[in-house]
Amino acid sequence: MRWLIAILVITSAGWMLFDGGRALIVGDYITPKSGQHAGELGPWAKVAEAVGIDPRSTVMKLIFALYGLAYLVVMLAFLMNVSWAWWGMIILAVFGLWYLPFGTMINILIIVLLLIRP
Repeated sequence: MRWLIAILVITSAGWMLFDGGRALIVGDYITPKSGQHAGELGPWAKVAEAVGIDPRSTVMKLIFALYGLAYLVVMLAFLMNVSWAWWGMIILAVFGLWYLPFGTMINILIIVLLLIRP
């Protein structure tokens, strides 16, 4: 179960670190190039705007990258059975619920798996 949790964290946090880091370097997140939603960010952008953060701002890009990095570091501590890591995983999974839709689904699953296996 620990490895399933790790794979889920790598999927969500790894993407956030990659996309946020890339956005800091290149200037923008990866968005659809064509179709109805070309150039649009996901539903998470509305959550960011609702709390007063411009989704394309440097602050938001830093939040993406640093959150992803922190989550990956805590996941490594979790895999190494560090005493505080279970709580760190719960906290970061709760903080990741705003990342609609995929981060929300993945983090709900992570929370459930962590609670099944404390």
